[in-house]
Amino acid sequence: MADPETPAANQAPVTISGSSSERAPIVYFDNVSCFGHHNGSIQIELVTNLLMPVGAAVRVDLVQTAHLRCNPAAALALREALDKALAMFRQGQQPADAIPVVKN
Repeated sequence: MADPETPAANQAPVTISGSSSERAPIVYFDNVSCFGHHNGSIQIELVTNLLMPVGAAVRVDLVQTAHLRCNPAAALALREALDKALAMFRQGQQPADAIPVVKN
């Protein structure tokens, strides 16, 4: 079995198609409700808080916003991206390649 942390030597460079980017969902979450694995797939459940009025009080409900499923290599890539984004946040830096604003 191949090591998911070691990329294959003969992998071609990957490009991301711009034709689908405007349809990709934005997933916001406040927490992870649970995680696990099944048949080689990493499983992570994301939740967000909803404030629900109850008379004069407020109740906090949790609702699932996404079910993440990926292979171990993708999970490692996600973890690396999150670690780097958090390091940038701690340093107060902006991304080197800022996404340009496009006006129609």
